[in-house]
Amino acid sequence: MSQQKFERLESDSIGTKSVPRDAYYGVQSLRAFENFHITGQTTHPTMIRSLAYIKKACALANGRAGALKPASAKAIEAACDRILAGEYLDQFIQDPIQGGAGTSLNMNANEVIANIAIEILGGEKGDYSLIHPNDEVNRGQSTNDVIPTAGKLTVLFLLEDLYKSLRSLKEAFARKGVEFDSILKMGRTQLQDAVPIRLGQEFKAYATALDRGLRRIQSAAREMTEINMGGTAIGTGVNADPVYSRHIAQDLSQLTGFSFTQAADLIDATQNIDSFAAVSGSLKDCALSLSKISNDLRLMSSGPRTGLEEINLPARQNGSSIMPGKVNPVIPEVVSQVAFRIVGNDTCIAMAVEAGQLELNAFEPVIFYSLFQSIDILREAADTLRINCVEGITANKEHCQHLLKKSAGIVTALSPYIGYVKAAKLAKESLARNIPVVELARQQHYLSDSQLDQVLDPYKMTTPVAR
Repeated sequence: MSQQKFERLESDSIGTKSVPRDAYYGVQSLRAFENFHITGQTTHPTMIRSLAYIKKACALANGRAGALKPASAKAIEAACDRILAGEYLDQFIQDPIQGGAGTSLNMNANEVIANIAIEILGGEKGDYSLIHPNDEVNRGQSTNDVIPTAGKLTVLFLLEDLYKSLRSLKEAFARKGVEFDSILKMGRTQLQDAVPIRLGQEFKAYATALDRGLRRIQSAAREMTEINMGGTAIGTGVNADPVYSRHIAQDLSQLTGFSFTQAADLIDATQNIDSFAAVSGSLKDCALSLSKISNDLRLMSSGPRTGLEEINLPARQNGSSIMPGKVNPVIPEVVSQVAFRIVGNDTCIAMAVEAGQLELNAFEPVIFYSLFQSIDILREAADTLRINCVEGITANKEHCQHLLKKSAGIVTALSPYIGYVKAAKLAKESLARNIPVVELARQQHYLSDSQLDQVLDPYKMTTPVAR
């Protein structure tokens, strides 16, 4: 059987090429597929969803403007609905990292939507006299407004799930803060004994740090709702119908539920994509906090007999192929590795944002690949830290109290009464003679017994009040 029966011929400005007969993508998508084998992955499914929303909004706006025939507009809208329903995802064949500022991905969407619409109208795939990828699906658009807008919409969609994960993790830390509130332990600065603290206070502080990180991400994400649709190639709006341009942001808002506005300066919004760097930076900040918290959990659970041994992390898996019974803090370890990856992604995004030239930044594909990955892995890290670690943490209350009693750190509370020099001498003697500070202070009659009981009460030291 002839190979031609399984293929169709399509032409573009480069020439003619055979395309698989059953493919909904076309010649431009296929050329890009052959050009870019970089990551071994394909377009993020949420980015495909975003493109379908944008193309549907464009069809609605162009239909209202009379720039598309009603039947064509309806067919394009229906084609987009099928993609939004989860169909045809395998027809998006582009590597996420590609040259051309995302033209390959935009054309992949245009060709797939066109061929679906063609079949809806009763035609055969490749008959672009019915619906043309450029002339109808891409009407009034350019890669240079479609792709950054799709990137912003994708970020907003992905962040919705990240917010849920971070809130759940924050609440898990807060619950532990309540559970551990009565457990006194020795606080540490620079890994050395400092002054008493309650274990619950530490966990409450972790919740506070996560809340701040969450709010920082939400603040940066507000910039994702300002889009350059209607600006077309360089922000001047060439080939876009004025009625379409006035309504596109509103139509996209109604379809997605996000409140989009058209940028006041479309040229700036096409040239500069620093808003993505802002979101990436906020993700990095949150990841750094999570990694610091993970370091704390590993330290406090170290041992279990020769370390701090203040808390117990849930045992998730064997820790060694040679040391029987060893259990490692694998969940905090993976969270820190996620943070390292996000920091790397943030550096990549920063360099790509800086690399824009004149009226366009050509490096959006690698920005989106990195940014989407950062959001996805931060969400997964937050979930595994909560489910596989935080919710199952237990405290070694007696051991915490034992370490607290052995420490000379509580001598700090005596400084206002006996002076720094005498307090330092008392601390050194306590350590040298292995006698608790309270006992030495009683022996040396620095204060009365009742005063010492009050001043050196560890719990009171964790809840200072104004004099």
